[in-house]
This record gives sequence, C-alpha cells and structure tokens, in this order.
Amino acid sequence: MSRGKLFIVSGPSGVGKSTVLRALFAQNSNLYFSVSATTRDPRPGEEDGVHYHFLSMDTFREWIAKDEFLEYAEFVGNAYGTPRKYVDEALDAGKDVILDIEVQGAEQVCAKRPETVTVFIAPPSWEELERRLTARGTDTAEKIQKRLQRAKEEVLKANNYDYFVVNDTVENAVQELSAIMIAEHCRPDEKMTHLV
Repeated sequence: MSRGKLFIVSGPSGVGKSTVLRALFAQNSNLYFSVSATTRDPRPGEEDGVHYHFLSMDTFREWIAKDEFLEYAEFVGNAYGTPRKYVDEALDAGKDVILDIEVQGAEQVCAKRPETVTVFIAPPSWEELERRLTARGTDTAEKIQKRLQRAKEEVLKANNYDYFVVNDTVENAVQELSAIMIAEHCRPDEKMTHLV
C-alpha cells in the first residue's frame, strides 16, 4: 500500500471551501480531513477530536517546543495549529490528507514538507464573493469589505500554489479537485514502484 499524499486547500473567506470539501469527501472515502488544534473554548455542540483538538495554552506551547505542529498561528488571543501526529498516521494508512488552511499556514507546511500539493480556490468574481459573504448574514458591511480586501491580498499569493480552481459551481470545483488528486497519484515515482 502506498503512502497517502498531503494536499493543502486555501482560499479566501466566503469562497465556499467547506462546501466543496464536504462534497469531495462524500465522493471519496480514502480522504482524511486534518482536525486543527486550538486553545479557544469549545462552542456549544463542538466535540474534542471532531471539530478541534482543544488544548490549554500551556499544552499548545509544549507541542510547539516539541515540534508537534506542521503549522500554527495566533488569532485574537487564541492559538490554532495542525498536529503532525494525526496527519502522519493518516498518510501512513494510505489516506490522502487535506488541510484547509490559510496562505501563511500553507507556507509553513510547505517549508517542512516540500512534497505537499497546494490548491488555491478562488471565486469566479469579486462581485460573486461579496454576494456570498453578504448572503451568509454573519458579518457587518464593514467586516465584509475587510474580508474582500484580505481576499485580494491572498489571491496575489495564488501564483505560489501548484493548482488554481475557480469555484463557479460546487460540481465543477469538486471535479477539478478530484482530477488534481488523481493526477498527483499518476506520477512515475509512485506508479513505477511495482516495476522496479
């Protein structure tokens, strides 16, 4: 059994990554979604190990010191990170692992794991991204404008990614993401092992 591959999926807030990934996972049982660790308190209905690995700040700092994270960052007083252990267990079991992380986290992971395959998901237009952010009904108009500005900064870094997928429809985005994953498993170094 060959080892799984590590995929990073990034894209601006509101682009529909979660929806695309849910549909992708519904089609493919050999995927593992990396659950992040966080120091924030669980929200109602969130389960440890399912939504997040909930850690104290002391434990989180210990994990940093032991190099237990592929990437980590702090946002508004809470820390978030991708635990190396669970990712490696899934890869060793032959599963492809998907990390849904931001551009900065992707840079950290790729520095440690250069073989990581990176995919940037973009909106079909800025107008459509603004419409999606507004339709969520969770942000003020001011916050939506900040998210759009940040999205424009993130798209400038999309050239550093291996692949670029436009989420015009969920079906198309899932089809392209699936094709990327299949193609990555057709590389000679992986396919020729039984002949050598």
